[in-house]
Amino acid sequence: MALRFKPVDTAFYTLLATQASHLVNGASLVAELLDEGGDREDLSKRMRAAEHEADETTHEVVRRVNSTFVTPFDREDIYALSSSLDDVMDFMEEAVDLVVLYEVESLPGGVADQIEVLQRCAELTAEAMPRLQSMKDLEEYWIEINRLENAGDKSYRRLLAKLFSGQYDALEVLKLKDVLDALEHAIDAFEKVANIVEQIHVKES
Repeated sequence: MALRFKPVDTAFYTLLATQASHLVNGASLVAELLDEGGDREDLSKRMRAAEHEADETTHEVVRRVNSTFVTPFDREDIYALSSSLDDVMDFMEEAVDLVVLYEVESLPGGVADQIEVLQRCAELTAEAMPRLQSMKDLEEYWIEINRLENAGDKSYRRLLAKLFSGQYDALEVLKLKDVLDALEHAIDAFEKVANIVEQIHVKES
């Protein structure tokens, strides 16, 4: 008698797409840091709520991986992809939280460039996740994310040079560098997501 396997659980594709949509929302909240007249405490609360919602989706992915016999692709890759998407949100939440905790009143002008890269990475990732089901039209995604990450690196280095130029006092430099580092880590995490997508594509194609 032939073995009958459970059909592949396509809910994984929906959950990963949902994770990516959380990042679009998160990046939009990070962009509110540029509004110096905004309510930072309220922003921090909304960011924490968004991060909690993203965590719930991540936990659901893990739960399904652990309870599903046949996954759409290697369960290790699903774990890695979901975890990396979660890392992006964690770093974005960290950036917002640090601005509030450190009582940073004004961010260097170049931060807008970093946040723009972050938002674009989020949009592209949200567009790419649903395409995992067909494994089509993904190459442009990881190429563009890599380009954006390089642009983010250049922006980050320019910001560091500005921080250490003598325009800021030592304490302000330490505060701002922590914020810039969190944003840079978020952009780097997007590149890790893209790299995992590329690896999955190679395996499945």
